[in-house]
Amino acid sequence: MNSVINNLITIAGPCSAESPEQLDQTVGQLVSQGIRTIRAGVWKPRTRPNQFEGKGEEALKWLQELKGKYDIKTTTEVASAQHVDLALKYDIDILWIGARTTVNPFGVQEIADAIRGTSIPVMIKNPINPDLSLWMGAIERINGAGIDQISAIHRGFSSFQETRFRNPPMWQIPIELKANLGHIPLICDPSHIAGNRTMLFEVCQKALDLNYDGLMIETHNNPDQALSDAQQQITPDVLSDLLSKLRIRKASSTDITFINQLDELRDKVDHVDREIIEMIAARMKMVEQIGNYKRDNNVTILQMERWKQITESRPEWGNILDLNPDLVLDIYKLIHQESIKQQTDIFNNTSDSTLK
Repeated sequence: MNSVINNLITIAGPCSAESPEQLDQTVGQLVSQGIRTIRAGVWKPRTRPNQFEGKGEEALKWLQELKGKYDIKTTTEVASAQHVDLALKYDIDILWIGARTTVNPFGVQEIADAIRGTSIPVMIKNPINPDLSLWMGAIERINGAGIDQISAIHRGFSSFQETRFRNPPMWQIPIELKANLGHIPLICDPSHIAGNRTMLFEVCQKALDLNYDGLMIETHNNPDQALSDAQQQITPDVLSDLLSKLRIRKASSTDITFINQLDELRDKVDHVDREIIEMIAARMKMVEQIGNYKRDNNVTILQMERWKQITESRPEWGNILDLNPDLVLDIYKLIHQESIKQQTDIFNNTSDSTLK
């Protein structure tokens, strides 16, 4: 179809396998455009009951039949050992573990035990809540079952705050996963991050700019009539257009001028970073002095009026210097946490010596 597919892991298909006709029409159009790995939900873990929960084993039969008709690989979500057994029975090529299961180590271990002794590839979505350890733990459990072909899927995280995303991406978490497990392919699921088809391109391009290895995009022959997540699905033709417009960037360059200029800029960044760290160290020395002074004068550690002054003034200072105020506030929240910890240690050490 285009060079994007040749350079990326590209997975597409409907949120749910709804009928043989819907699935056949969607897959046929995707195959004609070069998509060879088809996703389709068979069991749908709905948040509330009395919603469409998938066709189960019946839909697995449809996927198996389409494998005979088209040259495709199939993937579906599994959440239990029974799901695994049925998926293997109907020749599903790749399993994926959903966000609601990743959050549950018992559920992941059940799946790991069920696939032990097989070599089936497994994709693991991030947990619903922003917890890197849970995500890494799920990967480790599946790997511990002898599975070597593992991919991570970034589908965004739940949040109590209202955002324009269905599931805010919190890009720093998958970046940290990649830093810890660089050998694991990282795939972006923009459909669940965006929750709205109008934002898909933006999320896809951001993922590619961050050097993701692939995309999983929900695609339906008639999205507006879909039985689940209609607003975030697109037609195969729209998918083709979206992929053709994405810009693939190089992970690196061999141009000598570029390399020299990049190294020079990085040297400057290193110098500034050293200064920042030295300034933080100096600030923490002052925090230590303040902690001793509070202790000696029997004053509490937490001073809310002072903290309010900091949270109001520092973002304003950052804004004057064209810095994102939210970034500045986040930095000072971390500094404040460390300051509280340091002063608490000062108070505790004094209490311990008194007890002795």
